[in-house]
Amino acid sequence: MLDVKIVRENTARVEESLRKRNYDLSILDRFLKIENERRELLRLIEGKREQRNKVSQEIAKLKREKKDVLSFLAEAKNISDFIAEKEERLKILEEEARQELLIIPNIPHESVPVGKNETENVEIRKWGIPKKLDCAPLNHWDIAAMLDIIDFDRASKIAGARFSLMKGMGAKLERALMNFMLDLNTSKGYKETLPPLLVNRESMTGTGQLPKFEMELFKTADPEFYLIPTAEVPVTNIHRDEILNESELPIYYTAYTPCFRREAGSYGKDTRGLIRQHQFNKVEIVKFVKPEDSYDELEKLTNDAEDILQRLDLPYRVIALCTGDLGFSSAKTYDIEVWLPGQQKYREISSCSNFEDFQARRANIRFKREGKKGTEFVHTINGSALAIGRTVVAILENYQQKDGSVMIPEALRKYMGVEVIR
Repeated sequence: MLDVKIVRENTARVEESLRKRNYDLSILDRFLKIENERRELLRLIEGKREQRNKVSQEIAKLKREKKDVLSFLAEAKNISDFIAEKEERLKILEEEARQELLIIPNIPHESVPVGKNETENVEIRKWGIPKKLDCAPLNHWDIAAMLDIIDFDRASKIAGARFSLMKGMGAKLERALMNFMLDLNTSKGYKETLPPLLVNRESMTGTGQLPKFEMELFKTADPEFYLIPTAEVPVTNIHRDEILNESELPIYYTAYTPCFRREAGSYGKDTRGLIRQHQFNKVEIVKFVKPEDSYDELEKLTNDAEDILQRLDLPYRVIALCTGDLGFSSAKTYDIEVWLPGQQKYREISSCSNFEDFQARRANIRFKREGKKGTEFVHTINGSALAIGRTVVAILENYQQKDGSVMIPEALRKYMGVEVIR
């Protein structure tokens, strides 16, 4: 959530942000209309309170003088009734203003490239050279079928489309990757957590999924819970409504969780394989940092995610998302895209984002500097390290062999107990 003072007093900056993001300016207009009415009503109420105080003082004076106060009592009651009525309206306007503020996206950092959509994202760097395979590259679903390690047909029977059933070495590969990623992340100072998979509305609102992305989420009705789309949600909310000490920062967390997404806007896209699933496994890394450190910490977090791919010897590139492709809550995002020979293209395997104080304002996560009065909002940063299913895809396609087997990356062999899947 943006600072209301910025929206109110630096409207031109917010308008520019919305234009760069290809948002309709009407969302800002609605907020300002409600906010202006709220502020006018507040001034009216404050004026009436002042008037009531003067009447109360006059009543006290007349009582001391033993004079008639009936007319003044009636006036005081009328003013109080007026204030009570307007305060009810004020509460409604305050909630409406908050709801409108919740759907205004974050302001992109000045270093974010301006662009209309993903075609104008900017490549920052590449690592590794795509391997020259000794066979015509197959897609991962064909490799998995030959090795009998992923069963999409039976998963569809059990649950429906966009689900997978990992079997044998496929299931072991998922588990091996989870342990490998968690071990590497914790060795770098990230504290491992295992958070709830069901969260409340406040948690989803705190990280920016609600109210804007309600249709993308799975939820239960009674009681109301949301299935997490990413571990970012429960892990960021660990410190919701807390005031941290400066000495505690930075705080690093990592978490493995299953993730659940409706993929409501992706019908017809990636209908085969593991790329776009309703349920998938992921390891996340999350940081709580001081504002002045957040962009250095974003670079470090991105490097930590890259390190996993480097240790697995999987070629990738890092992309800076442009303003038109930037996520709702993010001020700056790097996408890491891994090379997939079966598709002959790079595909996203991690998004690493700095949200500045956008999530912290929504979730009320603050810190107190030593020797200073007051509190400040922390900056939050997170990224996938990594999406496990997509890492499975990358390994199957990059390490496929002419005889149909798949070599296991050297860094993963102690977790798998084998060098090759046959």
